[in-house]
Amino acid sequence: MRLSDFVCVDAIVADLEAEDRDGVIRELAGALGRANALGSGKPDEIAKAVIKREKEASTGLGKGVAVPHVKTSAVQEAVAAIGCCGAGIDFSSLDKQPVYTVILLLSPIDNAEAHLQVMECVFRNLQKEDFRRFLRQAQTVEQIKETILEADVSEN
Repeated sequence: MRLSDFVCVDAIVADLEAEDRDGVIRELAGALGRANALGSGKPDEIAKAVIKREKEASTGLGKGVAVPHVKTSAVQEAVAAIGCCGAGIDFSSLDKQPVYTVILLLSPIDNAEAHLQVMECVFRNLQKEDFRRFLRQAQTVEQIKETILEADVSEN
């Protein structure tokens, strides 16, 4: 599986406007909604579900990255939005550092295997310092797209 299999390029936000965790989640859910990537879901409902899940345990992984995620009946296939914030956002990360890249991931509720494959793909790429650095330095949607495509090519 490759990032381009589930990252919705029309829901990439190169410069997040939100300044807190919940706002970022709402902004990315809204981007997925505008991209018609939410299936039967509504951005507000998706954001509420993700925020509820986030309150149970932070998805701020450390090294400047967070992957808020939720399984939902709204989508038939996994879909993700990516947002970047140069100023950094408090996501209650494991390393107590700000988050600069957020990958909001939605998976179908009835397909655990697909969810695991997508999560594994995300984490495999996030372990690569170059990938994290290029996402953090990206200033345009086009640069983020290029980073995703380059990561896909390096997988082969």
